[in-house]
Amino acid sequence: MTEYWVISAPGDKTCQQTWDTLNNATKSGNLSVNYKFPIPDLKVGTLDQLVGLSDDLGKLDTFVEGVTRKVAQYLGEVLEDQRDKLHENLMANNSMDSYGDPGGGEPPPTPTSPVCDSAYSEHHGCWPCEHREHSECEASHPSHSQPSSGRSSPRWDDDEDEERPHHVLSQGDLPTYLTRFQWDMAKYPIKQSLRNIADIISKQVGQIDADLKVKSSAYNALKGNLHNLEKKQTGSLLTRNLADLVKKEHFILDSEYLTTLLVIVPKSMFNDWNANYEKITDMIVPRSTQLVHQDNDYGLFTVTLFKKVADEFKLHARERKFVVREFAYNEADLLAGKNEITKLVTDKKKQFGPLVRWLKVNFSECFCAWIHVKALRVFVESVLRYGLPVNFQAVVMVPARKSMKKLRDLLNQLYAHLDHSAHAHSAAAPDSVELAGLGFGQSEYFPYVFYKINIDMIEKSSA
Repeated sequence: MTEYWVISAPGDKTCQQTWDTLNNATKSGNLSVNYKFPIPDLKVGTLDQLVGLSDDLGKLDTFVEGVTRKVAQYLGEVLEDQRDKLHENLMANNSMDSYGDPGGGEPPPTPTSPVCDSAYSEHHGCWPCEHREHSECEASHPSHSQPSSGRSSPRWDDDEDEERPHHVLSQGDLPTYLTRFQWDMAKYPIKQSLRNIADIISKQVGQIDADLKVKSSAYNALKGNLHNLEKKQTGSLLTRNLADLVKKEHFILDSEYLTTLLVIVPKSMFNDWNANYEKITDMIVPRSTQLVHQDNDYGLFTVTLFKKVADEFKLHARERKFVVREFAYNEADLLAGKNEITKLVTDKKKQFGPLVRWLKVNFSECFCAWIHVKALRVFVESVLRYGLPVNFQAVVMVPARKSMKKLRDLLNQLYAHLDHSAHAHSAAAPDSVELAGLGFGQSEYFPYVFYKINIDMIEKSSA
C-alpha cells in the first residue's frame, strides 16, 4: 500500500520558496515524491465559523471516506468471479488527463483567466501565473511577488529528478487524481461559503449512500433467490429440487388407487432396498422400483403402491433410514419452476451492467468529493494555525517506504519553529488548542498541518 501525506506549511516571502525549501530538503535523501496540492482562494469567514467547521469537517471526512469504501467494496461483491478486475474499475474518471510520471509529462493548458474569487485573490496571485516560470510571472505581474496563498496549480518543472521514488501514474487512476488534484469549480463553487461547500458534499454523498442501500438491497435479494434455486439444483438428493431428474414415465399418473413415491436411499443400503422394499408394507406393486439418479452419497428410487398405505409406507421407510421426498409430478408446475430460474438469471444479467456502471460513476463521485473534503480541512486548519492573510503551501507527499521516519524527522526540523506560537497560545489559554479546532488532544500532533490518506480501496481491512 502506498501512503500519502498531505501537509501545509506557512508561506515564506512567497509560497514558491516554501515549496522549493521542502522539495530540496526531501530530494537530498530521496525521501519522497512531492506534488503541489492546489487549493483555490476560498472564503475564510469568521473565526467562530472556522472553529465550528473544523470539527464538522472531521466528521464529514470520516463519513465520505466510509461511503467511498462501501461503494468500492460492493462493486467487488457485484463483480463476483471478476473481482480481480476491481482495481481497474476504481477510477476517478472526472480527474484531469494524465501527464505521465513525475517530471515526465506536459502541463495542462494554461487557463485563460484567473480563478481566484476571494477577497485575498488580488494580493495572493492566481493560477495562470503559477504555470509559468517564476521569474516570468514576477516580470509580467509584479504584484505576484508579494506573499501568495500557495494554492496554485502543480508545477511539472519542479518534479524532475530521476533518483526520486518511481511513482507510476495512469489516466483516471486514484493516485493521479490525488497528486494532480484540481478543484472542481462547477460542483463546488468557491464563491460559496466553506459551510455551504461542505453541505453540498454532505448532501451529494448522503444521496449516494441512500441510493446504494436501495440498489444493493434489490440486487442482493435477486442474487439470494437465484442462489437458493441454484443450490436446490445442485445440492444433495436430500434437499435438491428433483424436477430436473425425473420424467413423466417414472410415475403412475391419473390413477384412482395407485401412486408413485420418490425415495432417497443411502448408497450403502442399495442392496437392502432392492431386497426388502416390497416388504415395508402391504399393497406395494412388485418389481415397481427403479433407480432414477444417484450422487456420491445417495440414490433416488421410485416405488409404486396403493394410495391408502402411503402414510404407513413413509413411516416404516423412515425407520429403515429410507427418506420419502414429497413430490407431485405436474408438468405445468415443473415448467413454471424452470421458467423462474431462467427469469432470475435473465434479470440478474440485465441488472448487472447498469449496476456496475452506477457503482463506477458514484465511486468516482465519492472519491473526488473525499479529496475535496481533505482540501477543505487543509485550508481551514491552515488558516486557524497560521492566521491571516491566507498564506500557506499545501503539498501531497509520497514517502519512500523505508524512509518515513527520516522524512518525519526532517519535517519536524524544517517546521519546529512553528511550535513556539502553539505553545505560547497553549500556555496563555489552556483551552485555546481545542477551541482553535486543531485537535492536538485527539491525534498525534505535528507543528505543521498534516493528514494521512490511504487510497487503497481493495485491501481487506482499511487503515
